[in-house]
Parts: sequence; structure tokens; C-alpha cells
Amino acid sequence: MASGPPMAIAPIDQVREVLTYATSVIEPGKILMGMSLYGYDWPLPYEKGRTRASGVSNNTAQNLAIAERAPILWDIKSASPYFEYTVAGVQHRVWFDDAQSAAIKLALVDEYQLRGVSMWVLGNEFPQLWYLLKDGYTIRKY
Repeated sequence: MASGPPMAIAPIDQVREVLTYATSVIEPGKILMGMSLYGYDWPLPYEKGRTRASGVSNNTAQNLAIAERAPILWDIKSASPYFEYTVAGVQHRVWFDDAQSAAIKLALVDEYQLRGVSMWVLGNEFPQLWYLLKDGYTIRKY
């Protein structure tokens, strides 16, 4: 959330929690798992009620990390990448999805026997995502 604290957009443990509940009350084959196609860039330090993140596409986030020469780090608990950089004396933390985090989430479709995925915000997709989908993740004809 743009006004919440810096964190992964969809931490894998929380996605699993939602899917476990959803599949307990709805037939899994009727469920589309939502996947976001955006990240957030938070200025630091975070102050509850005051700090707001800027939305960025996943591709823009990766390009920003390259431009700022910021190493992309991996958070094991959330299965998500992030990086930090400083501009004009302000430190920033950016959380986003990349091919690895997307592949981990897409694997949940088969694990939970879901119908597939629904993605938003179209136009923010990153090229690697289409290769993952082309390679067989969640492509089903109904």
C-alpha cells in the first residue's frame, strides 16, 4: 500500500494464507490468483501517516537499480526483491517483483489447482513475465 510501511507488494507467506483460506471456501478451479504488476518506491525513514510511496512498474524498478548501481537484494521470507538507493540526500527502498518472485507466485496456481491468474496494472508488465507464461505457467484454455 502506498501509505503503508515499506514491504514486499505481495509477500509469499501472505499470498499462501489467502489462497489456503480461499480454497477452503471456494472451489479452487473457480479462483484466479491476483498478481500485481507494480512496485513501490518509499522515501526513508518511514513515518506512519506521513510517508507515501511512489508507484513504479517492475521494469522501471529494475532499470532504476541499474542506473543507481544499487544491488538488488532478496528477502527470503517474502520471496521478493528489493533495493535501496539515495538521491538528493534521501534514502529510498524499492520493493517490486522480478522473474524469480513471479515464478514462485505462478507456481502456486498449480500447487493450489487454481484456474489461473489475473494481473493488474496492465501496461506495467515486464518482459520476463511473458516468457514465464509462455513456458507453461498458468496457461489454460477454458
